Amino acid sequence: MRAGWRRVPQRRRDHGQAMPETTPSHTPAVATGAAVDVPRGFVTHAANVGIKDESLDFSTVASTFPCAAAGVFTRSLFAGPSVVLCRRHLQSGAPRAIVTVSKNANVATGPQGERDAHELAELVAAAVGCNPADVLVGSTGVIGRPYPMERIRAHLSGLGQPGKADFASVARAIMTTDTFPKLASARAGEAVVTGIAKGSGMIQPDMATLLAYIFTDAAVPPEALAAGFRSAVDATFNSLSIDTDTSTSDTAVVLANGAAGPVAVPEFEQALLAVCRSLTVQLAADGEGASKVIQVTVGAARDGAQAKRVAKAVVNSPLVRCAVHGADPNWGRVVMAVGKCSDDTDIRPGAVTVSFGGFEVYPRPLDDQALEDLAKLMRSELVEIDITLGTGRATATVWGCDLTAEYVRINADYTT
Repeated sequence: MRAGWRRVPQRRRDHGQAMPETTPSHTPAVATGAAVDVPRGFVTHAANVGIKDESLDFSTVASTFPCAAAGVFTRSLFAGPSVVLCRRHLQSGAPRAIVTVSKNANVATGPQGERDAHELAELVAAAVGCNPADVLVGSTGVIGRPYPMERIRAHLSGLGQPGKADFASVARAIMTTDTFPKLASARAGEAVVTGIAKGSGMIQPDMATLLAYIFTDAAVPPEALAAGFRSAVDATFNSLSIDTDTSTSDTAVVLANGAAGPVAVPEFEQALLAVCRSLTVQLAADGEGASKVIQVTVGAARDGAQAKRVAKAVVNSPLVRCAVHGADPNWGRVVMAVGKCSDDTDIRPGAVTVSFGGFEVYPRPLDDQALEDLAKLMRSELVEIDITLGTGRATATVWGCDLTAEYVRINADYTT
């Protein structure tokens, strides 16, 4: 080992990723991409209705069985009509279908936008064969533009029953600036838990994330489904930040149709958490302009809130993100970010440690050779930063990505 390096004790890891303190003793295997499993009783449809270009921009997923459902959404004051409608339908109905319009957020479009969202639910309900209150609506894309309702009406008027489940096509159809579709699945007994998500920018979720849909054929009590989903979202999607901006359309929903029969709640929760974590890491890897994933784990914190707050301060720091992009071992930017949490007066510099990739960089001084070795370590696609605060025993992990010139270009040219 080089002089100046000290390997620090590591938490148990799964596929190279630090595990949150709440991770169960058994983590299910997760399939991604084309290898995902398909839960029973779901059908899908994906198409282009001409919203922006020739790519897929419209999709539906429907269950042939009644569902238990749960969702969490943005708390933005400019929440779009799709979010408002979803909240209402989750409270009053038993949702069986989700329709998503991509490349158009239908936000800040006034009463017309509200009417369009309701009409969209009605049109999909007629095509699927359910009540309008059983349809959830997701939207993502440019703010301030109404739906092209004539094109949507024309498409749905000739649409028959959705075909067999093709979640890969739906995952592509909900993309905006994403460069690849995000899919993951895991098994819980005889049941399958499959998730898709989209998101590349405007990401620091507040009670939800981007668009994330989980589908399962497990029979789970509604109360347990809601509690498990909220816990999984908080530990994964709500622990992700690309650019500190919270979307007006953040929506995360789970539909459970019970076609595979009852599943033990702890086993289901393990599979749900594994799927949500996989999607979160995929989202971080596809952050706008990203070339590296940043994983920050804060341990020995007073409580989970403090651990996540400090971790977010680090992963959101433009200076930290630039250092990671340039493989610059400037650990001083990490302690700077920790120090910004000035309301956490129990954090003492003398009790804090910082490690990169398992090697301590503070408070132990590094010699020149160690700094050179650290720069090589930071050239990998995953840069892990571990911090201990010395204020308690709680742990939290968050994910983000490096900051590149490509991020600026993408967002400078977003509507042009």
